[in-house]
Amino acid sequence: MGEAYFQARGRLREHGVTVFSSNYPLYGDMSRRVMTILSQFSPEVEVYSIDESFLNLEGLRYCAPEGLQAYAHRIRHTVRQQTGIPTAIGIAPTKVLAKLANRLARQLPETERVCLLATLEQQRAALASTPVENVWGIGRRYAAKLRLHQVGTAAELAAMPEAWVRRHLGGVAGVRLWRELRGEKTLSWHGENLLPEEGEKTELARPRHSVICTRSFGKPQTALGPLQEAIATHVGRAAEKLRQQQRVAHLLTVLLGRDRYTGEPGPYTLSTVVPLLVATNDTLSLTKAALRGLRQLRQPGVAYTRAGVLLTGLEPAGQPQLSLFSAGETEQSAALMSTFDALNARFGRGTVRLAASGLDPSAFRSPAYTTDWQQLWHI
Repeated sequence: MGEAYFQARGRLREHGVTVFSSNYPLYGDMSRRVMTILSQFSPEVEVYSIDESFLNLEGLRYCAPEGLQAYAHRIRHTVRQQTGIPTAIGIAPTKVLAKLANRLARQLPETERVCLLATLEQQRAALASTPVENVWGIGRRYAAKLRLHQVGTAAELAAMPEAWVRRHLGGVAGVRLWRELRGEKTLSWHGENLLPEEGEKTELARPRHSVICTRSFGKPQTALGPLQEAIATHVGRAAEKLRQQQRVAHLLTVLLGRDRYTGEPGPYTLSTVVPLLVATNDTLSLTKAALRGLRQLRQPGVAYTRAGVLLTGLEPAGQPQLSLFSAGETEQSAALMSTFDALNARFGRGTVRLAASGLDPSAFRSPAYTTDWQQLWHI
């Protein structure tokens, strides 16, 4: 739970605590630099939040001469040397195990900030020493529920039958997590939610560090127009998710992906961070920022197979720091977005959207004459 600075000022001074105000433009710039460095070590980098990312090291175990653990130390050394930022790296066959390995890398001095869970024995030992609440995607409420069934560690959860997991841990999402703990890849690259809180809609996980919306194109795109439409569409969806969670974002990252199988040199995942003057969940403001970032990131003539946006630096919507002249604009924005969401909730998603997102691909679809009573053929 947070506490206002003026309430804690005396204690902070008494203990010589140094206080800094948030500086999201600086954080965003340093995050961009780190992600750029990481892209030199992996053909695919998934930016999960402002200070976290997944690197696809598939195949590198065969071409990294020093081995994956030494390779990870080289990554850490390069990031520290070029940015001054310390990092911790967890390496494992699945995302959930990699997050667990990363936690161990930060907690155990003997790992020297790099933890590799390559063998089944290493994975079992890590699961046995990890409380179930420290598993990525399981919060306090689910942990308490699991402990009622004598499931207190990640190893005990991994040992449960699949049918039991499906019944007690959120259905399909829980089974995906359970399989990941057992070393089976089930979470898609550039994925979103892991596990919803009990009683919430599956689509809405508990408040996250970030909101990401990405999608691959049916065919590679080189022109600016289709890229702008895709980015604007993803911004609209991401902003809607923010408003549903009653949160605002300080930073927006534009993501572009190239075909990794072409053999062309250079990183296959490109990104640029766009700091926001005021934290917001306004679709218009976020779209303007995203299109500005896209124009900086896109290279003419390059074919892109994926586009998306990542919103980070999230905080509750009621407490963003306002600029001197934004108070009235913020109220107008909130009213507009409320109307925006109400219309889309009533008449269907995409009914009201920005022109920048282009035409709805389904706008010219033939009526569903045989499957929808409302679209029967009129004679």
